[in-house]
Amino acid sequence: MKKTNRVYGVIAVGAYMANFNADLSGYPKATADDQIFGSDKALKYPMKRMWQAEGEKVLYIKSLQSLSNKDEGEKIQPRDLNQRYTYLFGSLDEKTASKEVLGKLFSAIDVMNFGATFAEKKQNISIIGAVQINQGINRFAHTHVLTQDILSPFRNSNEKSEGKLASSMGSKIVTDEAHYVYGFSVNPANYDDFIGLADGFEGYTREAYEKFKWAARVATTAFNTNSKSGCENELALFIELKEESRLFLANLDRYVAVRKQYGKIIYDLSRLGEVLKSHRDEIDHIDIYTNPATVEVESGDLSAPVQSIY
Repeated sequence: MKKTNRVYGVIAVGAYMANFNADLSGYPKATADDQIFGSDKALKYPMKRMWQAEGEKVLYIKSLQSLSNKDEGEKIQPRDLNQRYTYLFGSLDEKTASKEVLGKLFSAIDVMNFGATFAEKKQNISIIGAVQINQGINRFAHTHVLTQDILSPFRNSNEKSEGKLASSMGSKIVTDEAHYVYGFSVNPANYDDFIGLADGFEGYTREAYEKFKWAARVATTAFNTNSKSGCENELALFIELKEESRLFLANLDRYVAVRKQYGKIIYDLSRLGEVLKSHRDEIDHIDIYTNPATVEVESGDLSAPVQSIY
């Protein structure tokens, strides 16, 4: 089995007349000082959807089932965690060996990368993911939030007062332009304690990393829902360390600046290059991917080739 070394990196997503990650009010998520950000879940979800579409087993994703109720008839509802596990792997009960459950959990690509918290049928399993993704901060200084009124084609059946609109109103809230920059790390050693405990598990694999790497480059672009239409992967940076490296890096997104110039988005990695300049002997290689049609990279001292993100 081919293993991977520790990796640090950055994933950047652009949102154009779109709402990459809304809060419960429908507005883009923001900190107390109005700094727009996206959660790690918003970035992981398109990856899970893409993996699922490619035939991979994905445990932590919403799926539906049809159930009959004698009082309400047949209804469609989401599966709970136990039902989702059973749907993917077969029945689970109190007598199922934890070793078996753990092996099946690691066979799901999302668990292999992002970890899991699983507490079902007297199983209490917590897996800290090899891949850890931070919150993605909008690094673009000129973002505006826009609200679009929407007129429904249907009458509001709850409106009984005369003189009111015959159709209900709604709204769609978007950012005119935002650029979310996520820092991430990959630490295969997070799974060392599980080697030998799970059936057939030998640790975090190079194959799992390559699947994460591909999804990190294209999954948001591929995920084309109403609110996410206009969101796309713009930058993916992977810094793979040497096997014996003792280098540990803090969140890399803070070293990335974003601006617009002559119609192109500029991702400035110069500060990151300065941080890494004295650690080149710890680094095996650096991969930078962008959309060359819309993005330019100022890489400074990183000295890494820029490849197409697709």
